[in-house]
Amino acid sequence: MRLAFSTLGLPGRPLADALGLAATHGWAGLELRCAPGEAVHPAMTAAERSAAAREFRRSGITALTLAGYVGVAAPGDDAETVAELRGQLRLAADLGARYVRVFPRGGDGPAAEADERAARRLAAVADGAEALGVRILLETHDSHRAGRDVARVLDQVRHPAVGALWDVMHTHLAGEGPPETWAALAPHLGYVQVKDIAGPGDLAPLPLGAGVLPLAECLGLLPRDCWVSWEYEAPWFPDAPALDGLLGPGAALLARLAG
Repeated sequence: MRLAFSTLGLPGRPLADALGLAATHGWAGLELRCAPGEAVHPAMTAAERSAAAREFRRSGITALTLAGYVGVAAPGDDAETVAELRGQLRLAADLGARYVRVFPRGGDGPAAEADERAARRLAAVADGAEALGVRILLETHDSHRAGRDVARVLDQVRHPAVGALWDVMHTHLAGEGPPETWAALAPHLGYVQVKDIAGPGDLAPLPLGAGVLPLAECLGLLPRDCWVSWEYEAPWFPDAPALDGLLGPGAALLARLAG
């Protein structure tokens, strides 16, 4: 098992801070939150992209994912969504990231229509993603919380450059157990996001192992070379403990759970 964490847990911090913490505490990769105000953002210049890529090469830490916010199933015009996604694929390639994370955001309409929109848009960019050496991962999230929901879309696309990102919290909240999620997503899986919470009524981030999510059961299903990334949702819970001091114990716990 290879460990990464998301810079979502270090809002507004320089990339050097995240790389230093990863190296110090035994994390091999980073998910890079791609948003305004962050070290990685959609408007990065060519010089900024080159500088960030050099930081990764010097550190030996893997740029695992560009964690963007494109909603591939969202109602609206295909062209805008496809253009945004192509821009993020180019940014990921410039940074040396292996993956681009996308959300469903299918809305409240018929599920079949949301599935079709997502599949159509993903198919439109799949060949370009493959040419760049970047894989698009559709996360279990919002309108498609369960693994079976994401699998419905990916079964329509059927392209090696398009896969799944399993967020353990969302599949749990959807009432889907780890064996069910694994059965649905195994043919498509890129990697797994872990976190911990007190329960459905309290989603504030907790140290790994301090909440109710089935981390051990999930990790026990994964191949030994699978990436596992900790997404600590600090921006929405400013009173949560700082991630910095949790990274060492978190890495140790994941190593134990993985056996």
